[in-house]
Amino acid sequence: MTHTRSILIGTVVALLAVSSGVAHAEDGPSIPPGTEASASAPVELDANDPDLKLPDGATLAEPKVLDIKQVVEDQSGDERREDTNSDVKFALQAEVLFGKDSAKLGAAAKSRIAAIADEIKTQNATRIRVFGFTDNLGSSAHGDVLSRKRANAVHGVLVQELSDSNVTYEVRGYGEQYPIADNSTEAGRKKNRRVEISFPRTDS
Repeated sequence: MTHTRSILIGTVVALLAVSSGVAHAEDGPSIPPGTEASASAPVELDANDPDLKLPDGATLAEPKVLDIKQVVEDQSGDERREDTNSDVKFALQAEVLFGKDSAKLGAAAKSRIAAIADEIKTQNATRIRVFGFTDNLGSSAHGDVLSRKRANAVHGVLVQELSDSNVTYEVRGYGEQYPIADNSTEAGRKKNRRVEISFPRTDS
């Protein structure tokens, strides 16, 4: 450890000398630290060093697969898909589904939801979550009601499209809770006004 410290201190001193503009005539070309002819080999590790061993009775945690998230958003930003090891989530911006301050779906919106229903069928999913969200404009109570009405409208289309499937639903309106973007800008508020459809993925 003493030898390692001396190398580090020497390096720091050299760096300080360069940064302060100090130079000596005998200083040759700049050589990266550790590559000098006199540099010693890396310090060897002692496999029996007690500091490198687990304490008595300690165990390593069980290995686990980390949850990897893949996010795909269409060019307009109207639709966003998130895939993880365990779930699939679609987020549809309110503007492509509803009119302003409305919970009525148009034909184009129903077509988008039907496409998601096809994915649900492909995944053989039987538990579907439909959550509505708004931005933070207006009262919180109004946002709660509007987001729930919009979630209900999307739920209604899914029920029609998946009528031959044994599916259970969780439908909620969260209003301005759980923003995914900055509500201080219109671009951020647009992302926050959304309906999310999510379900556990399968190996299908």
